[in-house]
Amino acid sequence: MIEINLDPKLFALGPLLITWHGFFSAVGLAVGLWLIIRMVRGSGVTADDVYAVAMPAVVGGIVGARVLFVLENLQLFAERPLGVFAINEGGISIYGAVIGGSLAAWVYARFTGRPVAYLADRTAIGLIIGQGIGRIGDIINGEHHGVPAPGFPLSVTYTHPATLGELGVPAHLAVGYELLLDLVLGGALYLLLKRQRRSGLVYVAYIFFYGLVRLVVGFYRQDVIVLAASPTGEIGLGMAQALGLSSMAAAVPWYLWLIRQPQRAGRPAAPPPVQRAST
Repeated sequence: MIEINLDPKLFALGPLLITWHGFFSAVGLAVGLWLIIRMVRGSGVTADDVYAVAMPAVVGGIVGARVLFVLENLQLFAERPLGVFAINEGGISIYGAVIGGSLAAWVYARFTGRPVAYLADRTAIGLIIGQGIGRIGDIINGEHHGVPAPGFPLSVTYTHPATLGELGVPAHLAVGYELLLDLVLGGALYLLLKRQRRSGLVYVAYIFFYGLVRLVVGFYRQDVIVLAASPTGEIGLGMAQALGLSSMAAAVPWYLWLIRQPQRAGRPAAPPPVQRAST
């Protein structure tokens, strides 16, 4: 059994409270951006292009993360509807951040003439690595309770009085499983990026396999809303699992459509520099 006895609060700056979750989310975002910038070097796409697309993506990610959390937990806001806007009190969904951020980035890149598919492939790698790093904060805080696992040698027990986990209950470290799978997926996507011949395939692979990760990990979590269950109530799917299945289902025809597109001879060249009107 592994014991975690850490305060979820990292430190306070006056009224501003910094938690491990917030700290590692920021670190994950910074590392993800750094990776994307490194991967576009020499392509004609600049760091400024990456930052320009990242800004609406972050905003869209925050909005999407909160919206999906609210939809998953409508009962929490039934008597306090204005609490929907109290994002400072916590409550976000990583899957919502992925959906909202991806949509915002796609719209912005499309309407500003930036290479959408080229950026999406590299963003997928930075995103999944950043997500994995962000999960470190969830592990420390005790968020997203794992199902009880008494006797399991790798079970985790939270013992700090302020933990968000269940005090003294040995459980599966579900977010730890996701962290490891995220990093493995990030490495696999990078290898695919080196071999792929069509822009967009890496991002589609990210959509499919991250959906699979959430589907599998969801069976080790207990803080999910059951959307479907067997007649005996023994098997259920949470919101993230349902979204994972939907993502996998959408990724398959998307992949088939991409590989049927006309292919250039040889390895595709890097996209041309983004042209901007002089001011």
